[in-house]
Amino acid sequence: MLSDELLKKVRRIEITTQKRVDDVLTGQYRSHFKGQGVQFSEHRLYVPGDDIRRINWNVSARTRDPLVKIYDEEREVTVFLIVDVSASQHFGSSEKLKSEAIAEVGGMLAYAASQTGDRFGALLFSGEVEHIIPPKKGRKHVLRVIRDLLTYQPKSKGTHMEGALNAAGRIMKHNGIVFVISDFIADHYEIPLKRLARKHDVVAVQIEDERESKIPEMGMVLIRDPESGASCVVDTSSYRFQQWIKDYSERFRADIHQIFKGSQIETLKILTKEDYGEAVVRFFRARSTRKK
Repeated sequence: MLSDELLKKVRRIEITTQKRVDDVLTGQYRSHFKGQGVQFSEHRLYVPGDDIRRINWNVSARTRDPLVKIYDEEREVTVFLIVDVSASQHFGSSEKLKSEAIAEVGGMLAYAASQTGDRFGALLFSGEVEHIIPPKKGRKHVLRVIRDLLTYQPKSKGTHMEGALNAAGRIMKHNGIVFVISDFIADHYEIPLKRLARKHDVVAVQIEDERESKIPEMGMVLIRDPESGASCVVDTSSYRFQQWIKDYSERFRADIHQIFKGSQIETLKILTKEDYGEAVVRFFRARSTRKK
Protein backbone atom coordinates (compact mmCIF):
# COMPACT_ATOMS: atom_id res chain seq x y z
CA MET A 1 0.00 0.00 0.00
CA LEU A 2 1.40 3.39 -0.99
CA SER A 3 1.53 6.21 1.54
CA ASP A 4 -0.54 9.34 0.96
CA GLU A 5 2.65 11.24 0.12
CA LEU A 6 3.67 8.73 -2.55
CA LEU A 7 0.16 8.60 -3.98
CA LYS A 8 0.24 12.39 -4.34
CA LYS A 9 3.65 12.19 -6.01
CA VAL A 10 2.46 9.53 -8.48
CA ARG A 11 -0.64 11.60 -9.26
CA ARG A 12 1.42 14.78 -9.68
CA ILE A 13 3.77 13.07 -12.12
CA GLU A 14 0.79 11.65 -14.04
CA ILE A 15 -0.85 15.08 -14.38
CA THR A 16 2.41 16.83 -15.37
CA THR A 17 3.28 14.07 -17.82
CA GLN A 18 -0.19 13.98 -19.36
CA LYS A 19 -0.31 17.73 -19.96
CA ARG A 20 3.15 17.88 -21.51
CA VAL A 21 2.49 14.95 -23.82
CA ASP A 22 -0.97 16.15 -24.83
CA ASP A 23 0.31 19.65 -25.57
CA VAL A 24 3.36 18.99 -27.68
CA LEU A 25 4.91 15.55 -27.51
CA THR A 26 2.45 13.05 -28.97
CA GLY A 27 2.76 14.30 -32.56
CA GLN A 28 6.54 14.29 -32.41
CA TYR A 29 6.55 10.80 -30.90
CA ARG A 30 4.04 9.40 -33.38
CA SER A 31 5.79 10.82 -36.44
CA HIS A 32 9.08 9.07 -35.72
CA PHE A 33 8.26 5.99 -33.71
CA LYS A 34 4.79 4.84 -34.74
CA GLY A 35 4.31 2.51 -37.68
CA GLN A 36 7.86 2.76 -38.96
CA GLY A 37 8.10 -0.87 -39.98
CA VAL A 38 6.08 -3.33 -42.04
CA GLN A 39 4.95 -6.84 -41.32
CA PHE A 40 4.07 -9.71 -43.64
CA SER A 41 0.36 -10.12 -44.31
CA GLU A 42 -0.22 -12.65 -47.15
CA HIS A 43 0.77 -13.86 -50.62
CA ARG A 44 -1.01 -13.12 -53.90
CA LEU A 45 -0.39 -13.98 -57.53
CA TYR A 46 2.17 -11.87 -59.37
CA VAL A 47 0.70 -9.44 -61.92
CA PRO A 48 2.63 -7.41 -64.52
CA GLY A 49 4.00 -4.26 -62.92
CA ASP A 50 4.69 -5.82 -59.50
CA ASP A 51 8.19 -5.37 -58.10
CA ILE A 52 9.94 -8.69 -58.81
CA ARG A 53 11.95 -8.25 -55.62
CA ARG A 54 8.76 -9.02 -53.71
CA ILE A 55 8.36 -12.45 -55.29
CA ASN A 56 8.71 -15.25 -52.74
CA TRP A 57 10.72 -17.69 -54.84
CA ASN A 58 10.61 -20.54 -52.31
CA VAL A 59 6.82 -20.52 -52.02
CA SER A 60 6.42 -19.94 -55.77
CA ALA A 61 8.51 -23.04 -56.48
CA ARG A 62 6.24 -25.18 -54.31
CA THR A 63 2.95 -23.84 -55.71
CA ARG A 64 4.28 -23.44 -59.28
CA ASP A 65 2.64 -19.99 -59.38
CA PRO A 66 4.60 -16.72 -59.02
CA LEU A 67 3.56 -15.29 -55.65
CA VAL A 68 4.45 -11.91 -54.21
CA LYS A 69 4.52 -10.89 -50.56
CA ILE A 70 1.95 -8.37 -49.33
CA TYR A 71 2.85 -6.27 -46.30
CA ASP A 72 0.81 -4.17 -43.88
CA GLU A 73 2.18 -1.16 -42.08
CA GLU A 74 2.67 -2.06 -38.45
CA ARG A 75 -0.15 -0.62 -36.34
CA GLU A 76 1.84 -0.44 -33.13
CA VAL A 77 5.31 -0.83 -31.72
CA THR A 78 6.56 -1.97 -28.35
CA VAL A 79 8.30 0.66 -26.23
CA PHE A 80 10.63 -0.68 -23.55
CA LEU A 81 12.35 1.26 -20.78
CA ILE A 82 15.61 -0.09 -19.33
CA VAL A 83 15.89 1.81 -16.06
CA ASP A 84 18.86 2.10 -13.70
CA VAL A 85 17.68 1.89 -10.06
CA SER A 86 21.14 1.48 -8.54
CA ALA A 87 22.20 3.40 -5.42
CA SER A 88 23.84 6.19 -7.43
CA GLN A 89 20.36 7.31 -8.57
CA HIS A 90 19.49 8.38 -5.01
CA PHE A 91 21.64 11.46 -5.32
CA GLY A 92 20.57 15.01 -5.98
CA SER A 93 21.87 18.48 -5.22
CA SER A 94 18.80 20.34 -6.50
CA GLU A 95 15.14 19.95 -5.58
CA LYS A 96 14.92 16.40 -6.94
CA LEU A 97 16.97 13.22 -6.84
CA LYS A 98 18.11 11.53 -10.02
CA SER A 99 15.62 8.75 -9.25
CA GLU A 100 12.75 11.28 -9.29
CA ALA A 101 13.92 12.66 -12.63
CA ILE A 102 13.98 9.09 -13.95
CA ALA A 103 10.40 8.50 -12.80
CA GLU A 104 9.12 11.67 -14.47
CA VAL A 105 10.95 11.11 -17.76
CA GLY A 106 9.90 7.44 -17.77
CA GLY A 107 6.32 8.53 -17.12
CA MET A 108 6.39 10.94 -20.07
CA LEU A 109 7.67 8.26 -22.43
CA ALA A 110 5.16 5.69 -21.16
CA TYR A 111 2.26 8.13 -21.53
CA ALA A 112 3.36 9.12 -25.05
CA ALA A 113 3.38 5.43 -26.02
CA SER A 114 -0.02 4.94 -24.39
CA GLN A 115 -1.53 7.87 -26.30
CA THR A 116 -0.53 6.36 -29.64
CA GLY A 117 -1.87 2.92 -28.73
CA ASP A 118 1.53 1.27 -28.32
CA ARG A 119 2.45 -1.30 -25.71
CA PHE A 120 5.11 -0.32 -23.22
CA GLY A 121 7.01 -2.06 -20.47
CA ALA A 122 10.12 -1.68 -18.35
CA LEU A 123 13.07 -3.49 -16.88
CA LEU A 124 14.58 -2.15 -13.64
CA PHE A 125 18.17 -3.06 -12.86
CA SER A 126 20.95 -2.41 -10.37
CA GLY A 127 23.69 -4.96 -9.77
CA GLU A 128 21.25 -7.46 -11.31
CA VAL A 129 17.96 -7.45 -13.18
CA GLU A 130 15.62 -6.48 -10.36
CA HIS A 131 12.12 -6.16 -11.78
CA ILE A 132 10.37 -6.62 -15.13
CA ILE A 133 7.10 -4.92 -16.10
CA PRO A 134 5.69 -6.80 -19.14
CA PRO A 135 4.58 -4.58 -22.04
CA LYS A 136 0.89 -3.64 -21.91
CA LYS A 137 -1.38 -0.72 -22.84
CA GLY A 138 -3.54 1.77 -20.99
CA ARG A 139 -3.61 4.44 -18.29
CA LYS A 140 -3.50 1.95 -15.42
CA HIS A 141 -0.30 0.57 -16.86
CA VAL A 142 1.19 4.08 -17.09
CA LEU A 143 0.43 4.56 -13.38
CA ARG A 144 2.00 1.22 -12.56
CA VAL A 145 5.19 2.14 -14.39
CA ILE A 146 5.42 5.52 -12.61
CA ARG A 147 4.67 3.90 -9.24
CA ASP A 148 7.29 1.21 -9.66
CA LEU A 149 9.93 3.69 -10.84
CA LEU A 150 9.29 5.81 -7.75
CA THR A 151 8.96 3.15 -5.10
CA TYR A 152 10.92 0.06 -6.10
CA GLN A 153 13.57 -0.86 -3.53
CA PRO A 154 16.48 -2.67 -5.24
CA LYS A 155 18.08 -5.69 -3.64
CA SER A 156 21.62 -4.70 -4.65
CA LYS A 157 23.50 -1.40 -4.94
CA GLY A 158 25.81 -1.95 -7.90
CA THR A 159 25.26 -1.27 -11.62
CA HIS A 160 25.37 -4.26 -13.98
CA MET A 161 24.15 -2.65 -17.19
CA GLU A 162 25.58 -5.39 -19.37
CA GLY A 163 23.21 -7.97 -17.86
CA ALA A 164 20.23 -5.62 -18.17
CA LEU A 165 20.85 -4.93 -21.87
CA ASN A 166 21.26 -8.64 -22.60
CA ALA A 167 18.04 -9.43 -20.73
CA ALA A 168 16.13 -6.74 -22.64
CA GLY A 169 17.37 -8.22 -25.91
CA ARG A 170 15.87 -11.58 -24.92
CA ILE A 171 12.56 -9.99 -23.86
CA MET A 172 12.13 -7.83 -27.00
CA LYS A 173 11.46 -10.48 -29.63
CA HIS A 174 10.44 -8.04 -32.37
CA ASN A 175 11.72 -4.66 -33.48
CA GLY A 176 10.79 -1.90 -31.06
CA ILE A 177 11.90 1.25 -29.28
CA VAL A 178 14.22 1.03 -26.29
CA PHE A 179 15.02 3.90 -23.93
CA VAL A 180 17.99 3.20 -21.65
CA ILE A 181 17.61 5.56 -18.67
CA SER A 182 20.73 5.76 -16.51
CA ASP A 183 23.69 7.89 -15.47
CA PHE A 184 25.81 5.36 -17.41
CA ILE A 185 28.35 5.08 -14.60
CA ALA A 186 28.95 1.45 -15.50
CA ASP A 187 31.46 -0.86 -17.18
CA HIS A 188 31.49 -3.36 -20.04
CA TYR A 189 28.17 -2.46 -21.67
CA GLU A 190 29.45 -1.37 -25.10
CA ILE A 191 28.97 -4.71 -26.88
CA PRO A 192 25.43 -5.50 -25.63
CA LEU A 193 24.40 -1.90 -26.37
CA LYS A 194 25.59 -2.24 -29.98
CA ARG A 195 23.82 -5.60 -30.26
CA LEU A 196 20.56 -4.12 -29.00
CA ALA A 197 20.85 -1.12 -31.35
CA ARG A 198 21.24 -3.37 -34.40
CA LYS A 199 17.67 -4.64 -33.96
CA HIS A 200 15.88 -1.80 -32.13
CA ASP A 201 15.62 1.97 -32.18
CA VAL A 202 17.66 2.75 -29.05
CA VAL A 203 17.88 6.10 -27.24
CA ALA A 204 20.26 6.67 -24.33
CA VAL A 205 18.66 8.93 -21.69
CA GLN A 206 21.54 10.15 -19.55
CA ILE A 207 20.58 11.45 -16.11
CA GLU A 208 23.12 13.79 -14.52
CA ASP A 209 23.40 16.05 -11.48
CA GLU A 210 25.75 19.02 -11.79
CA ARG A 211 27.46 18.20 -8.46
CA GLU A 212 28.79 14.99 -10.00
CA SER A 213 31.14 17.04 -12.15
CA LYS A 214 31.40 20.35 -10.26
CA ILE A 215 31.98 20.28 -6.51
CA PRO A 216 32.16 23.70 -4.83
CA GLU A 217 35.16 24.60 -2.68
CA MET A 218 33.92 23.79 0.84
CA GLY A 219 37.11 22.66 2.57
CA MET A 220 37.39 19.17 4.06
CA VAL A 221 34.41 16.98 3.12
CA LEU A 222 33.57 13.30 3.68
CA ILE A 223 32.64 11.68 0.35
CA ARG A 224 31.02 8.25 0.15
CA ASP A 225 30.38 6.00 -2.86
CA PRO A 226 26.69 4.95 -2.54
CA GLU A 227 27.25 1.69 -4.41
CA SER A 228 30.48 0.36 -2.90
CA GLY A 229 30.17 2.07 0.48
CA ALA A 230 33.79 3.26 0.29
CA SER A 231 34.42 6.71 1.77
CA CYS A 232 37.25 9.20 2.16
CA VAL A 233 37.88 12.75 3.33
CA VAL A 234 38.98 15.19 0.63
CA ASP A 235 39.94 18.85 0.58
CA THR A 236 37.48 20.25 -1.95
CA SER A 237 39.27 23.61 -1.87
CA SER A 238 42.55 22.22 -3.13
CA TYR A 239 43.65 22.85 -6.70
CA ARG A 240 44.66 19.20 -7.06
CA PHE A 241 41.17 17.92 -6.18
CA GLN A 242 39.38 20.43 -8.41
CA GLN A 243 41.65 19.52 -11.33
CA TRP A 244 41.04 15.80 -10.73
CA ILE A 245 37.25 16.31 -10.81
CA LYS A 246 37.52 18.32 -14.02
CA ASP A 247 39.75 15.75 -15.73
CA TYR A 248 37.59 12.83 -14.60
CA SER A 249 34.38 14.49 -15.85
CA GLU A 250 35.85 15.35 -19.23
CA ARG A 251 37.23 11.85 -19.67
CA PHE A 252 33.90 10.28 -18.66
CA ARG A 253 31.93 12.42 -21.12
CA ALA A 254 34.38 11.65 -23.93
CA ASP A 255 34.19 7.90 -23.22
CA ILE A 256 30.40 7.62 -23.23
CA HIS A 257 30.19 9.88 -26.29
CA GLN A 258 32.37 7.38 -28.13
CA ILE A 259 30.26 4.47 -26.88
CA PHE A 260 27.02 6.07 -28.07
CA LYS A 261 28.58 7.08 -31.38
CA GLY A 262 29.97 3.60 -31.91
CA SER A 263 26.55 2.09 -31.18
CA GLN A 264 24.89 4.61 -33.55
CA ILE A 265 22.29 5.62 -31.01
CA GLU A 266 20.87 9.02 -30.12
CA THR A 267 21.29 10.63 -26.72
CA LEU A 268 18.94 12.63 -24.53
CA LYS A 269 20.75 14.33 -21.64
CA ILE A 270 18.74 15.23 -18.55
CA LEU A 271 19.99 17.48 -15.72
CA THR A 272 18.16 17.21 -12.39
CA LYS A 273 18.11 21.00 -11.98
CA GLU A 274 16.39 21.68 -15.33
CA ASP A 275 12.87 21.31 -16.67
CA TYR A 276 13.36 17.81 -18.03
CA GLY A 277 9.92 17.83 -19.61
CA GLU A 278 11.19 20.62 -21.84
CA ALA A 279 14.42 18.67 -22.44
CA VAL A 280 12.40 15.69 -23.73
CA VAL A 281 10.39 17.97 -26.01
CA ARG A 282 13.59 19.58 -27.38
CA PHE A 283 14.99 16.12 -28.11
CA PHE A 284 11.95 15.05 -30.13
CA ARG A 285 11.89 18.34 -32.02
CA ALA A 286 15.59 18.00 -32.88
CA ARG A 287 15.00 14.40 -33.91
CA SER A 288 12.15 15.58 -36.11
CA THR A 289 14.51 17.98 -37.91
CA ARG A 290 17.17 15.31 -38.39
CA LYS A 291 14.70 12.78 -39.78
CA LYS A 292 13.39 15.09 -42.52
